[in-house]
Amino acid sequence: MAARNRFAISDVLGGLRLWRLAWSLGWLDIRLRYRGSMLGPFWLTISTGVMVGSLGFLYSALFHMDLRDYLPFLALSQVLWGFLATLVGEACAAFTESEPVIRSIRMPFFLFAQRILVRNVLVLAHNICVIVVVFLALRIWPGSTALLAIPALPLWIVDALAVSLLLGGICARFRDIMPIVNSVMQIAFFLSPVIWKPEQLGPRAVWLPFNPFYDMLEIVRAPLLGQPPSLLVWAAALGYSSVLCGVAWMFFLRARGRIAFWI
Repeated sequence: MAARNRFAISDVLGGLRLWRLAWSLGWLDIRLRYRGSMLGPFWLTISTGVMVGSLGFLYSALFHMDLRDYLPFLALSQVLWGFLATLVGEACAAFTESEPVIRSIRMPFFLFAQRILVRNVLVLAHNICVIVVVFLALRIWPGSTALLAIPALPLWIVDALAVSLLLGGICARFRDIMPIVNSVMQIAFFLSPVIWKPEQLGPRAVWLPFNPFYDMLEIVRAPLLGQPPSLLVWAAALGYSSVLCGVAWMFFLRARGRIAFWI
């Protein structure tokens, strides 16, 4: 067990030392994905903006909510959820999509988890334009409360890397897991307050902290809406993240030496 820990820690440290390569690979993925496109990843930004605008007017009327209050919530929710859902989906292929590299060159597996993170962070950076446009159009600003979202960013980064290591290894061994994960994320979208607001549940909103997606969204979304997240939400987010990182690390210890054979 000590040897496995030593090799796994060495893998992580080796991947961190290659952060420039991870950044270059993530940027190359974006360039190749939109090769020949005039707007590149900004097509995602445009589609996200159109969706936010359309759903904002529709659901504010259906839910009888003030558009000025609902549209910023929806814009933040859609952009943040898009990052989470896409990252989880791509984490399933963290190792299988890099099969030629893994089979030909000895590289830290942690590098490929970083590659997934960089790729999705770059897309998120483009989609933030939607949030900025909505805030400017409605002339609202969260003020200094927005700074409370900063501590959530390292937690998101750590969780993203843990998810990539965990799902990347599991899906390399069991290829049927990927469609299951995608189906679970679709269900989680409707069960989480993304297009509907938590207060619409009334007294039943007390159960929302049991939804890990709600906690991870809320620690970033609430400060950007000018509302500090509750201590319960933060405690739940830290608890779920600890469990995720622990499970991912234990799995990585056992699976690290077999991933190259599974793919």
